[in-house]
Amino acid sequence: MKTQIFIAALFFSGFAFAQEKKTDTTKTKNIEAVVLTKQVFKKQSDRFVYDVAASPIAKGNTTFDLLRQTPLLSTTDDKTLKIAGKNNALIYINGRKSNMDAESLAQFLKNTPAENIQKIEVITVPGSEFQVESSDGIINIILKKKMSDGLNGNMRMSNTQNKYNASSASFSANYRKNKLGISANLYGGENIDAQQYVLRNGNASSSNESTGNIDDPNQYIGGYLNIDYQLTEKSNLALSWNSNANKSYNSTVNLFNNIRSFDKDTQSYITNYTNSRNNEDARSYNNSVNLNYELKTDSLGSKLNVNAAYLNYRRFQFTNNKTYLSDANGTDGLLSQTIDQNLPQIINNFSGTVDYIQKFKNDFTVAIGGNFNKTKTDNDTQNITYITGKDDEFAPNHFIYDENIYGAYLTLEKKFSDKFSGKVGTRYEITNSLGTSDNAAPEYRKIERDYHNVLPYLSFNYAINDKNNISYAFSSRMRRPSFWELNPVRNILTEDNYTQNNPFVKASSTYSNELTYMFKNSYFLILSHSLFKDKITQVPLQRDILKPRKDKDGNIIINPVTGNPFLDPYKQLRYIRTNFGDKQEMSAMLGIQKTFFKQYLTTNFNVGIQRNVNDGSLSVDPTSGDVFPIYENKISSTSILIQTNNTIRLDKKKTWFLGVNYFFVDKQQIELGMLKNLSSLDLSLKKNWNDWTFALNITDVLRTNIVEIEDYQANGNYNYVRNDQFRRGGTFSITYNFGNQKVKKVRDIEGASDAIKSRTR
Repeated sequence: MKTQIFIAALFFSGFAFAQEKKTDTTKTKNIEAVVLTKQVFKKQSDRFVYDVAASPIAKGNTTFDLLRQTPLLSTTDDKTLKIAGKNNALIYINGRKSNMDAESLAQFLKNTPAENIQKIEVITVPGSEFQVESSDGIINIILKKKMSDGLNGNMRMSNTQNKYNASSASFSANYRKNKLGISANLYGGENIDAQQYVLRNGNASSSNESTGNIDDPNQYIGGYLNIDYQLTEKSNLALSWNSNANKSYNSTVNLFNNIRSFDKDTQSYITNYTNSRNNEDARSYNNSVNLNYELKTDSLGSKLNVNAAYLNYRRFQFTNNKTYLSDANGTDGLLSQTIDQNLPQIINNFSGTVDYIQKFKNDFTVAIGGNFNKTKTDNDTQNITYITGKDDEFAPNHFIYDENIYGAYLTLEKKFSDKFSGKVGTRYEITNSLGTSDNAAPEYRKIERDYHNVLPYLSFNYAINDKNNISYAFSSRMRRPSFWELNPVRNILTEDNYTQNNPFVKASSTYSNELTYMFKNSYFLILSHSLFKDKITQVPLQRDILKPRKDKDGNIIINPVTGNPFLDPYKQLRYIRTNFGDKQEMSAMLGIQKTFFKQYLTTNFNVGIQRNVNDGSLSVDPTSGDVFPIYENKISSTSILIQTNNTIRLDKKKTWFLGVNYFFVDKQQIELGMLKNLSSLDLSLKKNWNDWTFALNITDVLRTNIVEIEDYQANGNYNYVRNDQFRRGGTFSITYNFGNQKVKKVRDIEGASDAIKSRTR
């Protein structure tokens, strides 16, 4: 903990310095001019607003670099962005959700000049107008509007070295002429995702330890095409197409298993060894098209927005899992078991949204809208198990899931005075779903759901004076399970260790309260509380099962007294995807966003404390009815959180920049047990030279971003997971910008299927 306190003190030490006063440089030297400084960071009733145009760090940066330095935002993998206390945030552009997938979105943000950005809005508690899947927070990027016609674009190449080498390249172009705007992007690359695992579970009578590596090679290509045409001065029509494909062939999992059981006859432990070797070929395709119509109905900003979309997602996956008997050195012996799995998934979605905003002259706004989603998933799974000395087992399961969602919302927003404003709204949603399985037990062959949700929202903002501001927001949201979570398949790690998806998972609910105080638009305090009902997570259930004892050649050992085989207890571990009780998260965060030393240093610093209260228990596998010793998580924990993002300008010409980013998350109790502390120190060096940008980023310098989870149950069962994803590495990138950099961007349209698309991941 000393290292974290030292780093905190290091960055806080600079906060006492005041910025240099600005003076007039006119010919009248004896008259001091008064310079008005625009607010860079402020809080509105339902969002934080970061005015990029007024910020000294915008020039020479990319949008992604700028987002890294936006208060409350962070990244740990140089690809995705997080809002403090949330999971990965959704990206909106000009108020509409981006249609791009995570990879192409990262490329877009890294190749868009920050000078094109007017402001960034961080919405920590989304309102009723946002669909329910946006419960993790929203980042809304507002582009500048006064830009001329022409052509511009950029090309980017990068190379990354972690455990393996990876490379990527992208090309994007934007064209606008009078009423027509076209935006296109093409990207591709390859990488090998590497992981190292240590898995331990068991009790006093039996235990298992699995250690080994996962190597997942990927080749991907994708892009998007957006066409926007201005029909009249008040109406626009836009067509957006997004596509990406990924191929992962010869993905391997190699685990060495140390299996120990207690022999009651000899009163001693017997150890057996096996090797689990998994080989997987998978490929996926994601295509979506969206048609948008927008009509402005008056000069105040009132407008009608209509979307119609189609989404097709296909994933084909074949796995071959072999279990070999082994010795203590890990040498393969007799092939004991083979499991072949064919796990295809096809998703088709038709979606539509209608939104109307009416603004009045008295600073009163009414927004009303609705959405419809019709989704069908087809999962034709086939499992074939080959056991030495036994007949083959063929277990097909054709699972089809149909889901219809109907939603409507109403929000009322009013600015009562220059100091006080408020917003109130509600969303009503109806969900009808039917899951059918042609080879499951009779009670599991048909699963029907029909539920309604009313989701209110409230927020207000009060400016006490020029220096002090207070705001409050309450939101009720829900999270529907992803389609892959509902597909009742097993993903096998070892012979007795696998994950199990669950068609009975139901939507969970979230109720959030947030109180924010800001001082001088630079210092802020955020108090928040979230209650999760029926939280969707993965629960480890383990039990002892009896298996015949075998020698190293695979022969069953017979008890000479009884004439029956010796039976030893083996530990079976299932990670079940299910609803697991309730959880509360409470946090207090103190932060600062400020520049120092004549704007040579720009710092965002957050330090806070988080309290997790868990209340869940499970003893029955909901997919099979099998009974296990109860798994409970009714443990609370209190954790310290530290995050700082710093940009240091190294020269007067603003061409050299040094970045120093750090985060620390104290140990905390999560659903799977106690997650040990995580931290990462990341460094970057960037050079701007005319239209070229050269950047070097080094991540996890101290190699401290490794996941470790351990859990001990009252019944004697324990579980331990260590996952190293080799996050330490370096990336070198070259970016070239060409053309007229003042080209107006194509309107970014929120697709009707965006909420559904997020559930395919």
